[in-house]
Formats: sequence, structure tokens, C-alpha cells
Amino acid sequence: MTESLGARLLRILLTQRIALLAVLIVAVVVTFFVQDAGGYLTAPYDFDYMSAALINAVPLAMLGLAELLVILSGRGGIDLSVGAIVSLAGMVFGFAYGEWGWPLWAAIILTALFGALCGALNGFLVSFIGFPALIATLATYYAYKSLAIVINDQQPISTKPIQQLFSISESVELPLFGQYVPDVPLGIFTFLLPTVVAVWVLLARTTYGRRLYAIGTNDVAGRWAGLPVRDTRFKAYVYAGLLSGLVAVVTVGQFASARPDAGVSGNGMALPAITIAVLGGVAITGGIGRVAGVVLATLLIVWLNAGILLAFVGNEGSQYQLLALGAVLIFAALLNGLTNRRYGGTS
Repeated sequence: MTESLGARLLRILLTQRIALLAVLIVAVVVTFFVQDAGGYLTAPYDFDYMSAALINAVPLAMLGLAELLVILSGRGGIDLSVGAIVSLAGMVFGFAYGEWGWPLWAAIILTALFGALCGALNGFLVSFIGFPALIATLATYYAYKSLAIVINDQQPISTKPIQQLFSISESVELPLFGQYVPDVPLGIFTFLLPTVVAVWVLLARTTYGRRLYAIGTNDVAGRWAGLPVRDTRFKAYVYAGLLSGLVAVVTVGQFASARPDAGVSGNGMALPAITIAVLGGVAITGGIGRVAGVVLATLLIVWLNAGILLAFVGNEGSQYQLLALGAVLIFAALLNGLTNRRYGGTS
């Protein structure tokens, strides 16, 4: 039987998460542009505003990629501690660069390695001890959060070198054609793009990436095939911790201060990162997920939140952002379930 055009478009939108996210991004942007033209927003929603909002995409996308790695590893893989690692690693960075006078590059490497060490503890508990990922990372979330608070007697580190790091959060003009487009936050080029490329290469062009997809789909079959299941899953948590350490450097630059609550204040960074991963098409059962989906889901969330802030006066906007985040998470979960039942999964 020949498939109708409508049914074909529906199948493409449900099974091709990249196509669906692209449509949703256009819908969100057009909606706020129309509201702006009608005078319903408190400030202009234009390309300059959208470009400036990308500064929020840097930590969110990087942590979304961290969740991608651990969720891909299967067996209920998830990391609730990424926000707490950001807080604790940020304090380590504050001490190294702001207090001890380490060179910037050395402090960044130390912070990334410390984040990887925190992730290694998660990986050890999950992969070798056999703890459920939810329980293991919830426990380390509390531990890392507590250490971040007490390590400097609840005080942030805001020495002059730390304050000067705010320059990494500034927007820059693109070379050659920068005069025709809005300035772009520097963190997009110094942190986010290298991370996106590195994770894509890891998943799509290395043996480790193929093993991660394999054990996430069926770790019993992977074990019978001779794959190092525990080691592969362990490394996924290590990489997630390493990315969280790099996010710590980004947040210190954005706040111009190493804050002990940087990754856990409010609703923390972990839940938005998990939401982005699920919205990006990452199957919570493991083995399915793409880097491009996470990046597009981040853009959708960032530009949606930016528009909501302009649609309401005062702090109502930030509260409605939480409502939108919850609605998006439910939408993504329902969509994943519907797609799995009707078409067998998302690509």
C-alpha cells in the first residue's frame, strides 16, 4: 500500500529526531518574532538577542553530551551528579588559578582531571560494584555538593585572576563576515565546538564508540561477544566527569567567581541536561542517541527560555521556564514512547 504524503511526513518527523527538532526550533523562533512584532514582549526578540542567549547553550550542551555518554551505556545509565561535579571542580579551579597562581592552562587541565576523577567514582560504583546508576550518582551528588560548600567555608573565590576570566564569556565578531551577523559568545568556539567534535569523533569514529552503542543496546550480548562491558561503561562516566570539569571552568568565567553552588543552585544543572538529552532523541534504555540531536535540543531549550523571559514581567518568566522545561520533558518522553511503538525507534 502506498504511503500518503501526510503519513510520510508524520513518519519522518517521528522517526527523524533531527527533522523534528529543526521544525520545533523554527516554530519557536517564528512564534516569538510574531509576538515581538505585535508588541507583546518586554524587549526585542531579534537575532542579536538570540545570539547573546547562546552563552547559556555552552554549559547546557556540554552537560547534555555528558548525559548522552552515560545514558548510551545502558542499564539505566544516568548521572545526577554532574551539577555537583561542576560546583566542586569549579572550587578546585578557583583554588588553582585564583589562589595558588597556577597558569591558566594548567588549572584547566587539573580541573578537567578532577572532574574525570569524580566521574571515575561514579563509574566504579555503577560498573564494578553494580549499584544502580540512579542511586550511585544521587549519593555522589550529595557528597560532591557537600564538599563544594565546606571546602572554602561556604565562600566563593573571587580573586582578581578569577574576575578577569569573565572575558571568556564575552561575545566576539566572526572573521570575514562578522559585520553582517550578530557577535557570538567566545565560549562557543573555545569550549562548545571542540567538545562537540571530540564527542562526535569518540562515538562515530572510534572502536570505543561502537562498543558503547553495543553494550547500551544489549550488554548480555556484548559480554558473550567478548566486549569489555564493565570497562566501557566505566569510561562513559569518566568522560562525563571530564566534561563536567570543563563546564566548571566555563561557569567560573560566566560568574567571574568560583561559586560553591554554581552547578546546584535552584534546580541545578543535571535535570536540564537530562531533559536536553531525552529531547535530543537519546533513548533512556541506552544504545540510541546522536550528538546532533543534543545540540539541536539545546538550541531549542535556550531560545525557548530566552523568549519566555521576555513574555513575562519580573521573575514570572524564570518560573514559567520551569513549567516549559517540565512540559518539554513530558513531550519528549511521550514522543519517544509513541515512536517506539509505531515505528520501532528514533534515528
